[in-house]
This record gives sequence, C-alpha cells and structure tokens, in this order.
Amino acid sequence: MNGQIKPAPKKNASAQQLVDSVVVGMQEKKAKNIVVLDMLNLKSAPADYFVICHGDSDKQVEAIARSIDEFVKKMTGEDALHIEGKENAEWILLDYFNVVVHVFQHEKRNFFDIEGLWGDARIRAIED
Repeated sequence: MNGQIKPAPKKNASAQQLVDSVVVGMQEKKAKNIVVLDMLNLKSAPADYFVICHGDSDKQVEAIARSIDEFVKKMTGEDALHIEGKENAEWILLDYFNVVVHVFQHEKRNFFDIEGLWGDARIRAIED
C-alpha cells in the first residue's frame, strides 16, 4: 500500500434499508417486542430512527446484537460506527448514525423506557 491511506468505501444504504436489515437481524434471534421509532419530524432527535427490542438473557441480547451486525453488513454493506454495552449485555447500543439500535434485557428496557422518553416519535410495532 506504500503507506497511503485508502478512503473508506462509499456506503449508500438508506435509513429505511438499515431499519429493515436491523429488524431482520432481530427477528432471526427471536427478539421480543420490536419497535421502530420514527423521529424524522422531531427537531432534537439524535437520529432519524431508533429500533428497539429486548431479549430474555445476556446471551440472547449478545446473539441479537451479533445477528443485527451480520445482517446489516450482508444486506447493506454498512458497519456500525460504534457499539456499546457488549461487556455486560444488559443494553447493547449499535450506532449506524441515522439509525440507532437498542437491544435490552427486559428489565433494563422497562427501566430506561426509551419509548416513553421519545413519546412524540411515531412508533411502529413489528409483529413477531
């Protein structure tokens, strides 16, 4: 490579393509209560969409997060900009810039109540 830095490949996935691939990854590992918060019309929103689900254990939360990462890469070519929470797997956050994914253990989801905090967003429940 002669010491040259190669530019990152340009990614062209739309936010809706990201959301769709995240949902498929969640469904693959039997995530519970999947919801999409559409925050496009909220001025202070940190992203266009939040996609939220929960699992029954730390192992399932880890598996869901891995599945999301795999399906997003496979379906869109995108990588998460940042992933947090893998250490204890109570709440794993995957940041795709305009789509932020929250994978919780059930009790943590109830405690943090992301859906309640962003109650002005349009919420779409995904059927199991």
